Amino acid sequence: SAPVMEKPLASHAGLGWIGKHTNLINKSAGSFFFIGELYTDLPLPVDGPVTDHCGECSRCITACPTGAIVGPYQLDARRCISYLTIELKDSIPIELRALIGNRIFGCDDCQLVCPWNRFSEATEETGFALDPQFAAPPLVSLLAWNEDQFLRNTAGTALRRITHEQWLRNVAVALGNGPRDKVAVSALTERLAHPSAMVREHVVWALAQLQGTHSAD
Repeated sequence: SAPVMEKPLASHAGLGWIGKHTNLINKSAGSFFFIGELYTDLPLPVDGPVTDHCGECSRCITACPTGAIVGPYQLDARRCISYLTIELKDSIPIELRALIGNRIFGCDDCQLVCPWNRFSEATEETGFALDPQFAAPPLVSLLAWNEDQFLRNTAGTALRRITHEQWLRNVAVALGNGPRDKVAVSALTERLAHPSAMVREHVVWALAQLQGTHSAD
């Protein structure tokens, strides 16, 4: 089917309320869960919406690294790190690159600080288990992946939502936001010859950033 407005539908169905970070919150599960839909014309009982329980809390607004939550229940997706690292196919705006930090695929800061997520529990579904190769891997090793390695290593994961070019773009930005060391500079320099203008642009930016970073050599 075509994309649907899942969160408003879920809210109207009584599964939770839309929090100030614009994600659906459930009192017993927090906001770390997936929403699924089944369309039917069966005459089923109707559940009403639930009450908003965000109260005066504004932790998600304060925690957003790029200020993407411009106000309660208002998200400027153009500034959201999840959008910038996943949905955006072009260059990341220069003014937002340093704010991304070392995030290379999405961001959950607004959810991590949400008090309601103290009730969330880790899934027991093996399909959602963390792949060991993605448990804090060295960024320089990720930058070295060619397209075949990227496709092979990300098979069956959500990382396939981005292309190899986006992957290299994101990793280059993360390296540019890290400490300057010979390994990082060398890895980035090797990517200056990449055929993608977008990748080269972000590599050049990262190298320029590292020139102004305290050396860890």
